[in-house]
Amino acid sequence: MDLRLEGKRALVTGSTAGIGFAAAARLAEEGALVVMNGRSAERVEEAVRRARERAPEAEVSGVAADLGAAEGVEEILRQAPEIDVLVNNLGIFEPKDFQEITDDDWFRFFETNVMSGVRLSRHYLPGMKGRDWGRIVFVSSESGVQIPAEMIHYGVTKTAQLAVARGLAETTVGTGVTVNSVLPGPTASEGVKTFVGRMAQEQGKDEAAMEEEFFQTARPSSLLQRFIEPEEVAEMIAFVCSPASSATNGASLRADGGVVRSVV
Repeated sequence: MDLRLEGKRALVTGSTAGIGFAAAARLAEEGALVVMNGRSAERVEEAVRRARERAPEAEVSGVAADLGAAEGVEEILRQAPEIDVLVNNLGIFEPKDFQEITDDDWFRFFETNVMSGVRLSRHYLPGMKGRDWGRIVFVSSESGVQIPAEMIHYGVTKTAQLAVARGLAETTVGTGVTVNSVLPGPTASEGVKTFVGRMAQEQGKDEAAMEEEFFQTARPSSLLQRFIEPEEVAEMIAFVCSPASSATNGASLRADGGVVRSVV
């Protein structure tokens, strides 16, 4: 299916690995002019190289900037002042008991997971409306619907993303601009793989056994009963970024492996 993204300027935040990288590479394969982002120049350069390997004809560039701070957002806006497609993928997570989550933790999570997307959307949305076409996608999580007890602060920021996305969609009435959220389930991202590997080592188990235990105890409602591959989520993101998704606006789209037990 041709997603008709050729020539569209796309920015994917937090795209040096995991879902962000998979989404950026998928958009590049569809002909979009992709800007990748990460905090480290070395990781950004490596991600750009890998994306170009997957899409040799694509125009892919990168900007190293920490979007968890206003200064980092300003830097990426300086280098990419106009964008047609914005994928707010940047996010951090950290299992932590509620009583141990400090004020600094709360503010750090909110700045990174929520305010990065707020600041970027505030800049890019007016231009999209002026051109009467644009796509903003917030990569939220099933944790925004089912707040995990082991990382409440993370879940709260993911709920906030859903609210921001829906609110922004309400401002696009009668335009060719859409704002949506994609809700991945437990995904085999770099961070998750590291976490599961560490847990397996500590408990003297292999990673396959650790994954099986995770879905038996932490996410028993999963219909998939395995970690989702980043590329599986990227397919949903690419579609909702495309002109083919013009009737999808203000939606929360699940790519969660059936974890959320709800019909809406």
